[in-house]
Amino acid sequence: MRSNYSRFFLVMIVLIFIALAGLAIYNLRTYRADAVSNAEALAERSLDYEATKVESYLQKGLDVLWVTADTVNFMMDGGASNGDILRYLVTETTDEHSQVDESFTGMYGWIRGEYLDGLGWEPPADYVATSRDWYLAGLSGGGEAVIVPPYLDARDNTVMISVAQLLADGESVLSQDITLAEIQEITRHISLGSYGYAFIMDDAGMIVAHQDEGEIGKIYAGDGRFGALAQEILAHPEGRFQAEIEGETCSVFVSTVMDSWHVVMVASSTRLFQSINHSLYIQGTVSFCVFCLIFIFCLLAYRRIDQYRRSDEGSRERLQKLNSDIVKALAYTIDAKDRYTSGHSQRVANYSREIARRVGKSEEEQETIYYAGLLHDVGKIRVPEDVIAKPGGLDEGEFNQIKIHTVSGYHILKDIYTEPHIPEGAKSHHERYDGKGYPDGLAGENIPEVSRIIGVADAYDAMASNRSYRDALPQATVRREIEKGKGSQFDPLFADVMLQMIDEDKGYEMRQIQEDIKNILIVDDDRHTVQFVEEVLSEEPAYHSFAAGSYAEAAALLEKQKFDLILMDLSLPDMDGYEAFRKIRESYAVPIAFMTGEKNLDYIRKAGAMGAEDYITKPFLPVVLKERVHGILYRL
Repeated sequence: MRSNYSRFFLVMIVLIFIALAGLAIYNLRTYRADAVSNAEALAERSLDYEATKVESYLQKGLDVLWVTADTVNFMMDGGASNGDILRYLVTETTDEHSQVDESFTGMYGWIRGEYLDGLGWEPPADYVATSRDWYLAGLSGGGEAVIVPPYLDARDNTVMISVAQLLADGESVLSQDITLAEIQEITRHISLGSYGYAFIMDDAGMIVAHQDEGEIGKIYAGDGRFGALAQEILAHPEGRFQAEIEGETCSVFVSTVMDSWHVVMVASSTRLFQSINHSLYIQGTVSFCVFCLIFIFCLLAYRRIDQYRRSDEGSRERLQKLNSDIVKALAYTIDAKDRYTSGHSQRVANYSREIARRVGKSEEEQETIYYAGLLHDVGKIRVPEDVIAKPGGLDEGEFNQIKIHTVSGYHILKDIYTEPHIPEGAKSHHERYDGKGYPDGLAGENIPEVSRIIGVADAYDAMASNRSYRDALPQATVRREIEKGKGSQFDPLFADVMLQMIDEDKGYEMRQIQEDIKNILIVDDDRHTVQFVEEVLSEEPAYHSFAAGSYAEAAALLEKQKFDLILMDLSLPDMDGYEAFRKIRESYAVPIAFMTGEKNLDYIRKAGAMGAEDYITKPFLPVVLKERVHGILYRL
């Protein structure tokens, strides 16, 4: 028998060891996959952030040109001469270079058959403005500002980009030169540590900016060294891919801006994942050593291990915890029907258990009475919410609807619990000691004991809690009512215990505590949205709302005021909502929910992965908005 047991135990140890080894391998592989994914996601986020800066800078050039073109159109319509327009272009060129951006080097154009230049440059005799790229690009734009592909400037032989726009007469084109200094500066900041480099390439394969300035102006498309890379970039304008570059495997991350410029980050895969592989090696070695120790320990200590007993105890504990969690969740669900009595079931359960303890009940009996108290109002699920939360008194029909919750609760619970006390607590907690209660008119000790305990605890909390039609009663009034009901409404023994608890409660702690004011920060630059949300939240007296139109305003308020919840738009004037979320979370633990018109599943999942409490889409239904805010603040 001993030999069979030993053999069985050794087989079990080996199987456990194999299972643990398999689990360790799986965990290590999962860890590596997650680490690689996180590293790549970090690179993508960094690249997207810098690409957004590139796009914003280019858009600024388009906006400046659009404003100038609009003015020139107005001047042309008003009969201004080309001399007047030239003087305006000279002024604009000087102002934009000194006040807007020093990279904006010149405003010029072909205006009503004449070349005008804000810098005063005189073109050579063979210069044909209408054949230049900037003029042709402006024509193709059809009146919209467009970006001209990079070119060699005829004035000073430097690589430039231009933005051009066709004017209202359908022939004149206005253009603005922009140097690559700012674009080059942005490119220098695109990095992933020391693992790689970045550059910007246009659709023609020309390098617009590069961390190695010697590469600027080169054409990668068709080039022997980087031709294949350029083709892959054009084939994958967004995302990432693996490529062999000069004999090394690299991860290439691409983000396209303005539909024609590709912001690229190249990182050595070997160096990028070297620290991950090193960490995996250490973890694998440690795991192997731990497994060996476990194996040796099990061999030495197997006589003292009672695996079946431990397994049985663990299962019973898990089952008890599961039962407790389900009961509490059900009690919270019941209380959620009437927020004026939030926490009622939990308080009744606590009072009932304390009464049971004071009259000498065992721990097991106290636990049963506690669960009975938690579930005593479960039948209110069947009662309409407008009856439960009605302000003022109930008419006869409404009171009859309230009465059915005792019977409904009994029938809900009797098939769940085989022992009778918990269903009886729900059915009979409104019986009176003098026989004038409901639903059966039981009297005296014919009322189940658990119901007599819950009855006095329930009545006490009803008086010591807020209602939709009144606040909690003073402690002296509550005591007087318990004393008056002793022997008529309540079992004298349990009423005396309740009175003793009241007398010991010098600070009147046994009552529903008024909810603290919840400060809610609304971050949105749309005043209509802010006003709407403020109006909805104002219907809840416990909510105090604040408004900010940008991340900067929100950050300033966070330094001065503690907030319980932030409702933030995804699109802020000074920062992307996701980036604002990350910055706030670096310093504050406040819950944040996004509110946006973007009904995109990827955005919703991204928000959840970041740790956002909720993703609320516009337009809002007031009742849904209030419920979602309440759910976050109170975790119902």
